[in-house]
Amino acid sequence: MRAVIQRAKEAKVTVGGEVVGAIDAGLVVLLGVTHEDTEAAAAYLAEKIAHLRIFEDEDGKMNRSLLDVGGAVLSVSQFTLYGDCRKGRRPNFMAAAKPDHALPLYEAFNAALRERGVHVETGVFGAMMDVSLTNDGPVTLIIDSSEKLGN
Repeated sequence: MRAVIQRAKEAKVTVGGEVVGAIDAGLVVLLGVTHEDTEAAAAYLAEKIAHLRIFEDEDGKMNRSLLDVGGAVLSVSQFTLYGDCRKGRRPNFMAAAKPDHALPLYEAFNAALRERGVHVETGVFGAMMDVSLTNDGPVTLIIDSSEKLGN
């Protein structure tokens, strides 16, 4: 499971002109799922993201977590995180999990964040979405569960 995390002052997801998810300060998480991913990967990423110290303290140092600052998450499923661009000019998405595998793990990730006390807003799985945010910093990180779990 792969997550691109962006610290945001505000963010929203729109589908068909309607806002389906929106947050004030917090994190935008773009989440990709691959074939070998499990609920353990979803739990690992949720734990890591909830406690990752990437918000500034009173001295301006990144020393506070999402939980410390009371921030929210805008979670957006994004299979293109597993796009392979090594050959040719069109990305290959063979490493991205099919919806029947990816959707339950996306939902498990969101549930795991909520269990940790994080307010989670979402996009619509599989939909064409417009995602807008005011990036704070900017701070953008990538976390891959396979680097920890060995998937």
